[in-house]
Amino acid sequence: MNAPDGRTAPATVCRWAVAGCGWVARDHFLPGLLAAAAGRSGGTVPRLVAVTDPDPAAAARLAVRAPGARTAPGLDALLAVHRPDAVYVATPNHLHRPAAAAAAAAGAAVLCEKPLAADLADAERLADACRRAGVLAATAYDQRFHPAHRAVREAVASGALGTVTAVRITYCCWLPPAWSPDGRPYDNWRADPARAGGGAALDLAPHGLDLTGVLLGGDDVTELTAQVQHRVHPYPVDDGAVLAGRTGGGVLVCLHVAYNTPDALPRRRLEVVGTLGQLTAVDTLGQDAGGRLWLTGARTARRVPVPFDTGTSPFAVQVREFSSAAVAVRAGRPVRRAWPWPLQRDLALHRLLLEALSRVRPAPSPSPVEEGRR
Repeated sequence: MNAPDGRTAPATVCRWAVAGCGWVARDHFLPGLLAAAAGRSGGTVPRLVAVTDPDPAAAARLAVRAPGARTAPGLDALLAVHRPDAVYVATPNHLHRPAAAAAAAAGAAVLCEKPLAADLADAERLADACRRAGVLAATAYDQRFHPAHRAVREAVASGALGTVTAVRITYCCWLPPAWSPDGRPYDNWRADPARAGGGAALDLAPHGLDLTGVLLGGDDVTELTAQVQHRVHPYPVDDGAVLAGRTGGGVLVCLHVAYNTPDALPRRRLEVVGTLGQLTAVDTLGQDAGGRLWLTGARTARRVPVPFDTGTSPFAVQVREFSSAAVAVRAGRPVRRAWPWPLQRDLALHRLLLEALSRVRPAPSPSPVEEGRR
């Protein structure tokens, strides 16, 4: 960005705070923020100023990686002392609502991890608190920002696929009961229904539901059914699910999500099918940069690689764009003009998923004999 005299205009700083310093905040959000800050010579620059977590050691491990960041004993103290422009909420799901509501009441923009909450009532209260505060608020759907997925969206919009008929997503991982991101003792709250609200379906399917509408230019999923399984891991939440649905425009959608797929196996794939061709992305779903993307033509069946930026993580793009939006709203720009995905739209997708899961018949758990044969 250049000033009228030709010199580089000074950057506007977006002061960030983090509530919840687990592995996603530490290993993905923070590197994304630092990369976004390093890549801007003008415009809006994100800067982490403070973090908080019930575990002081977790907060300290995150803060030490960000120059100038401080730890706070709690979110109320953080908001009062450091007055951030934006707060990234990465607590366990059942704590999203109080953290987001407190940040919004303090006038900070809110970027809340998915799912919005562990249950629908809390999600609705979260959205209402942000609406009443008049702040920018969004769900942290980082997959919207993966460069490969943006290339898919552009190809769909250009008509390269003709009439889109289906979106198929496989997004799986391995999450045993005692899973730890780095070998340290870890409280795997994702396997606790009281704090997570569900298992693989509630944790991973939101990305696919959001991404479908983004790729299709706003044609969101409006009908959804689900089947879940308790097949491998001995915890009370589901460890796998298949969801089938349809968008308002008639595109069929199929999502396979799981906690029971070993990481060494092929487990992350996106396909968008149309009458003129099919786009296939492999290893783009997730927090990291890279992966592969190609277009298969309906007439020739030839695979043509589709170029995209393989070095930029979706978290870096998300932080950069949300920071710019937060600063724009602070300067008086309407929220809808600054950020194209209303929180009410995210809430509608969350409600659709929870309603589909509420209709699922209980899935049988494997007997010890069956498990021993695998």
